[in-house]
Amino acid sequence: MSILVVQGPEATESRAAELAELSDATALEAVGHASDDAAPNRAWRLRGATRRAPVAAWCEANRLDHAWVPEGRRFNELKLLAIDMDATLITIECIEEIGGFINKKDEIAAITAQAMRGEIDYPASLRQRVALLAGLDEDVLQDVYDEKLRLSPGAEKLVAHCKRHGIKLLLVSGGFTFFTERLKQRLGLDEAIANVLEIDNGKLSGRVLGTIVDAEAKAAKFRHMAQRLGATRAQTVAIGDGANDLKMMAEAGTSVAYRAKPVVRAKATYALNHAGLDGVLNLFE
Repeated sequence: MSILVVQGPEATESRAAELAELSDATALEAVGHASDDAAPNRAWRLRGATRRAPVAAWCEANRLDHAWVPEGRRFNELKLLAIDMDATLITIECIEEIGGFINKKDEIAAITAQAMRGEIDYPASLRQRVALLAGLDEDVLQDVYDEKLRLSPGAEKLVAHCKRHGIKLLLVSGGFTFFTERLKQRLGLDEAIANVLEIDNGKLSGRVLGTIVDAEAKAAKFRHMAQRLGATRAQTVAIGDGANDLKMMAEAGTSVAYRAKPVVRAKATYALNHAGLDGVLNLFE
């Protein structure tokens, strides 16, 4: 039997009660993983709901995320959770913020958007964007980390719950190791994979070293880590926002599209458009 989970900052008790009536749910209960952020995520479980048809449109109109989740699936039974970095674990696209220092943010952002929608080849798009950064002082990378980089709402709570239950954390990124390695150390993540920017005499050369971390590289890293952990498909979760996350998400038992492009939302198990990353916890009992 499936349980209807509804969540987001706008998930008030009165709205949950209205949805319970709309869906013919027989029981309504608050979920314990409510966020402590300034804009808190609220979540409710609706049991016994039989009318699915009106739920999606109603939730969209009320700025709420909803999911039909299997009964009895528990978060503490997971072994691996993988998460994309840019615009997922963190709120920014690092390469765009780097470009902002030379007034190329909009130009880079346009290429990023095409790649994330799956309209252009990711490796080619990355080379094109990195080339625009040639000659930039490497100190700009630290400036972006210090001044621009912020964790997404609920990120620290999700990480803390994974650690509490012994769930391994993998950070995957088509971005850069300068940022993934700092986040790995800061949050105590287990493993990370990303691209290496070439630095020449203290300046960005406009090139990436080695093989580019694309969709297949993300999926391979996820697959190999799951195998090492002896994790079944059902014991894995992958979270992403762009087309280059889809192959990795397809490897996971549960895939979550976070603030994602339509092509990703369409293929993910669940989508979080309003709740923070801690909303992932509410998809499990």
